[in-house]
Amino acid sequence: MPRTASRSPHLISGRRYPPAVAVLAAALLLSIAVAISVGTVHVPVGQVLDVLRANLTGGGREPDPLTQQIVWDFRTPRVLLAALAGAGLSLAGVCLQALVRNPLADPYVFGVSAGASLGAVLAMTTGITAVAGLGVTGVAFAGSLLSLLVVFALAQHSGRLLGSSLILAGVAIAYLGNAVTGYLQLQANPSELRAVMFWLLGSVAGASWPDLAIPAVAAAVCTVVLLTRARPMNALATGDDTAAGLGVGVQRLRVLLLVASSLLTAVIVSVAGGIGFVGLVVPHAVRLLVGPDHRKVIPVSLLLGAVFLVLVDLLTRTLDRPNEIPIGIVTALLGAPFFLALLRGRKRVLR
Repeated sequence: MPRTASRSPHLISGRRYPPAVAVLAAALLLSIAVAISVGTVHVPVGQVLDVLRANLTGGGREPDPLTQQIVWDFRTPRVLLAALAGAGLSLAGVCLQALVRNPLADPYVFGVSAGASLGAVLAMTTGITAVAGLGVTGVAFAGSLLSLLVVFALAQHSGRLLGSSLILAGVAIAYLGNAVTGYLQLQANPSELRAVMFWLLGSVAGASWPDLAIPAVAAAVCTVVLLTRARPMNALATGDDTAAGLGVGVQRLRVLLLVASSLLTAVIVSVAGGIGFVGLVVPHAVRLLVGPDHRKVIPVSLLLGAVFLVLVDLLTRTLDRPNEIPIGIVTALLGAPFFLALLRGRKRVLR
């Protein structure tokens, strides 16, 4: 057999993988530094690093109050939340695509985003936050968990979770949530409607340091858990019977993937609103680059998703200064043609 027959069809394989991960990690750090630097008020990267060093280590020169406020109080939490949102949504996409064995599965297909959106709109247009003692984020998270529980209950059959039932139940709950959300929007006054629309289309503009804690913990825990289950996820891709024959607890793994993806999506949507296409495009693109092995797909999806959304957020606040474009609009504008190109190229790259 010719040597070329054993070559991998993927761009990043074998010895190329570790350097590629290192390059992605460096690209993430660089993109974060640039995104913090660029804005309505430009702050040189050197000053950005000085502010970060002063706040993280207590060393270096004391930054002036205005630069301190711009870099540390406003931009750094925003950029880090964009990175966490991109990483979390990408991981959620990896989970769902492994769960239903479909590379085109989307984190919002199970109605979690619709539930979170409904909760947020309820919080913005009614007095539910005063009654429940929760903010918009808390009510959105509660809505996402409620929708997940309903989908979970509807998708069970004889104690088993069925992929087709999950999708059907998720689509039904998503349509129901969107219908109620639309009705609430019609009842909102103009000032409330603008805030509702901006939230539904996604934004990290109002990010603060406390907003980072829960997404960071959720992303870290899910990453560790998923990396430990990467081999069973590979086995699940071959089919339930084959995976069970290899000793994989298929139902337990399905529940784990469903909970991880829903938790990540719920947490991200509750703090950043509805951001589409990230969990669909990034994992699919990663599989074209590194192949189907989840030991490689998970880390690369994490890094690429973070880089992608940091750069998208940078575009949202620089394309039409001083106005901002909701982040979901830009992800859709970039994601749709990119995804169509992936679909066309998939036939040439994969079998």
